[in-house]
Amino acid sequence: MGRILAAAVALAAAMVVASCADSEQQMAHGDCASDELIIGSADFPESETVATIYTEVLRINGFKVATKFDFGNREAYLPAVRRCVISLVPEYTGNLLRYLNKDATVTTPAEVDTALSSALGEDLAIATPAPGQNSDAVVVTRATAQRWNLTTIADLAPHSAETTFAAKPEFADRPGGLPGLRKNYGLDISTQNFVAIADEPETVRALTDGRVTAADIYTTSPAIIQNDLVVLTDPKNNFAAQNVVPLFHAAKKTDKAVAVLDAVSAELTTAELISLNTAVSGAAKIEPKAAALAWLTARGLDTPIA
Repeated sequence: MGRILAAAVALAAAMVVASCADSEQQMAHGDCASDELIIGSADFPESETVATIYTEVLRINGFKVATKFDFGNREAYLPAVRRCVISLVPEYTGNLLRYLNKDATVTTPAEVDTALSSALGEDLAIATPAPGQNSDAVVVTRATAQRWNLTTIADLAPHSAETTFAAKPEFADRPGGLPGLRKNYGLDISTQNFVAIADEPETVRALTDGRVTAADIYTTSPAIIQNDLVVLTDPKNNFAAQNVVPLFHAAKKTDKAVAVLDAVSAELTTAELISLNTAVSGAAKIEPKAAALAWLTARGLDTPIA
């Protein structure tokens, strides 16, 4: 019993120490005046790949850089940027706006960019957003698109009654989900025809197996190319813009860094994001650094920008 009690006390003490260490890490502050750029990423492959591209292109252009990848979710890395624990991280315009301003309702790229500029405050800053987005999309198989001559979400609306739709459970109620599709396009999916699936691979299987007709899949998912799926365009911007954008601590943003990252962003289309994700997360399993360097070389960004 004495040994058990001693072990319990030791475990409790270790947990307190670990908790204190975590708290210290969360409350840590970086050096905002340093000339080093610490590049961070969130905890999913696309973020790490884009962060690696930022790291390598900045290094090529003479910046002193370090990395702190796999930093966690927005609730973890945004405070870290504010405290200069990391200097720069890839972000997504629409979700960043909603994090900073929970009352934001704008959806178009221009509206989101304008609102985001106002929401950043004094300690955050962005460069130019890339044309590439990782956003929700209504996706169908190639066969369905050809059978019904589908190009836009509006083209699917006349087939509402015969469309079975798969998405995450919350898609049924969110403004940009079924209510938005109904309001903006007349795509009226009944409760009986909505299939709630939380897992994207299972959603893709349901679509390719013919169990559902259409699905909500993120635009940069490798599954789109791997399964020859068709993304229906969203001309009324039902889904909020989610353009990739470099987010700085304001003290770390310089004209030269912006010029370098703007050159990257100009090339970073949604198709390129899909290609990078396929390389890193698909069958090839290419390391993010190798994929980043190959991508930069193919676009002539492997030498200093004049």
